[in-house]
Amino acid sequence: MSGTSERRAFVLVIDACGVGALPDAASYGDAGTNTLAHVAQAVGGLELPVFEKLGLGSILPLRGVPASAECGIHGRLHPLGPGKDSVSGHWELMGVVMEQPLPTYPEGFPQEVIDRVRMATGHEVICNRPYDGVAAIEDFGAEHLRTGALIVYTSQDSVLQVAAHVERLELEELYEACEAVRAVMGGEHAVGRVIARPFSGAEGEFARMPGRRDFAVRPPGRSYLQELRSSGAEVHAVGKVSDLFAGVGVGESHPGASNTQALASVESLLGTLGHGLVFANLVETDQVHGHRKDVHGFAAALGEIDVTLARWLDRLRADDLLIITADHGVDPAHAGSDHTREYVPLLAVTGPMLSGHASSARHDGPMADVGATVLDWLAARRAEALPGRSFL
Repeated sequence: MSGTSERRAFVLVIDACGVGALPDAASYGDAGTNTLAHVAQAVGGLELPVFEKLGLGSILPLRGVPASAECGIHGRLHPLGPGKDSVSGHWELMGVVMEQPLPTYPEGFPQEVIDRVRMATGHEVICNRPYDGVAAIEDFGAEHLRTGALIVYTSQDSVLQVAAHVERLELEELYEACEAVRAVMGGEHAVGRVIARPFSGAEGEFARMPGRRDFAVRPPGRSYLQELRSSGAEVHAVGKVSDLFAGVGVGESHPGASNTQALASVESLLGTLGHGLVFANLVETDQVHGHRKDVHGFAAALGEIDVTLARWLDRLRADDLLIITADHGVDPAHAGSDHTREYVPLLAVTGPMLSGHASSARHDGPMADVGATVLDWLAARRAEALPGRSFL
């Protein structure tokens, strides 16, 4: 094995791919949830030969994916803090744990927040309630086009979403508006994300456009991304990862608005990166399929990832580490369409494991173990002030 200066790590977050309710799930209204098991059950079983080889069926009973005797490291990870959204999930993976949950608005935003949005953007506000994003533009798009008022809505998560038609606000204007809202959402109203949601089309045919952008609150503490960069490792973010960390600790960001685009970005880095971390989010299991309870689409997305992983495993070097995990759940069998408070899977493999020179093992622990393991792998050190421990 060569020195750590030649090592690489790839962390792939399959968004919302939960694997069972956490002990405190009932306090979130999520008792009995299990996203992956219920998707498998709903479609009559999953067919994922590479995930099977890596040990997915060894984590939990999963219809269509039997346990494997030759898998790598596998198990379930849990958060140390509150929350069940992409911000808290990704932060936890890199050792940032919130003491208090980010604010949510189950009854819509109070007048104080709406006034801040109006003052920051110069636009009136319509909708202002928890709402499905597609329904929001269908129900309020015509009024928005007529008046110019921004469609502002939320969900169970700590988000303030702003939808605007590109004929009313061009993309850059929408981003500027959301940046202005982000700047005034502080204190008790420091919402996790302000999300830009552009759409297009004529009335009755409104459709979301590519170009979503997340403006996240800055992490409240130091992360393993910063530890890696201070150790000299490159940090590449794919998809919405950089947005979720407000760019803190990220060296370069790569496109990943769709799974196809994100996987292509990772595959390109697989061929060019010399040393460092690639931290990628695959959004479609959450954004496209999970919230819409599209179990067949969810299963198909997993199948496409499985096919891609087959190519990647053939290209992994002896000094490569691949970790596959998630950030939360979105159980299709659960009432509602929001995220669910669940364990996330852990699948990890190194080059030597693939060549049969290292044994498999189960590892259950906090999500921060992912960041700790990457730092150990790439820099051969620990960050004593951060939670988590290496599972290698």
